[in-house]
Amino acid sequence: MKVKILDAAETDLEDGYRFYERQSTGLGSYFLASLYSDIDSLSYFGGIHWVVLGYHRLLCKRFPFAVYYSLVHQEILVIAVLDCRRNPSWVREKLMKR
Repeated sequence: MKVKILDAAETDLEDGYRFYERQSTGLGSYFLASLYSDIDSLSYFGGIHWVVLGYHRLLCKRFPFAVYYSLVHQEILVIAVLDCRRNPSWVREKLMKR
């Protein structure tokens, strides 16, 4: 299946990159590589994850982030990439806006 990352999800990834790059030089690049690897796996495993708040949720392997996505006409749309450490009401609000 084809995986498409929406602009809002790209912004989430950029925010995560900046956060981890401030923690340690190079960590932001490792963050992006890890999350893009997880997102790429959706082309094979898309649709097998639990549905949370109306979206499938993939929990990332190396960082405390979740990828929220939908299946639309044999295409996977990545809606959001959100930090799992945030308040659940913040996550819910973000997802309802998208």
